[in-house]
Amino acid sequence: MSKVYASAAAALDGVVRDGMTVCVGGFGLCGVPEALIDALRDTGATSLTCVSNNAGIDGVGLGKLLRTRQIRKMISSYVGENKEFERQYLAGELEVEFCPQGTLAERIRAGGAGIPGFYTRTGVGTLVAEGKETKAFDGETYLLERGIVADIALIKAWRADEAGNIVFRKTARNFNQPVATASRMTVAEVEELVPVGSLDPDQIHVPGIYIKRIVRPEPYEKKIEFRTTRQRIDA
Repeated sequence: MSKVYASAAAALDGVVRDGMTVCVGGFGLCGVPEALIDALRDTGATSLTCVSNNAGIDGVGLGKLLRTRQIRKMISSYVGENKEFERQYLAGELEVEFCPQGTLAERIRAGGAGIPGFYTRTGVGTLVAEGKETKAFDGETYLLERGIVADIALIKAWRADEAGNIVFRKTARNFNQPVATASRMTVAEVEELVPVGSLDPDQIHVPGIYIKRIVRPEPYEKKIEFRTTRQRIDA
């Protein structure tokens, strides 16, 4: 069966339900699967647990799902640019599990590698350690962190072939690469779709065995979170 779907909505058809856990790639607004997030919003699914480095910004990325109140819980590292996230959290309307960024990346990677848990020193002696098992190694205390395996993962890639082999572009690889392996159903949104055999095997970042569905949406405006410029200095 072909992995290529005609639209983001078609790619999510039959695999979305209320209460599921969704892993989403991206870092800030870089490498965010915008079309798939829009399609997820349009399904109307509620009580979602979303695992993502951040929650987008107001009205962009996962910020869209926060606006429609479809997210019940966020497992994230950095959420400082989203006012709606802040409002819902402080009002007790959104459950939040904060996770140090490196630990979050490793929890996702571990889930994709079939590792149910691992020990780390990060967070020892802080609120992050509350309720978690600890163990001493070589005289140091470590926390037990659980691997993450989602029901579905949404990723953004630069290029893919029809078998689902994936290539990311520069920093847009970010969390997309580990997220691609950490679910039972990974859907990839790609900018370029090429025939099988077109990609250099040595340059493939995620092999197609992990990718179940692919969509190449129409081009859309790529948002910039912070535009920084400097004054031109003429010679």
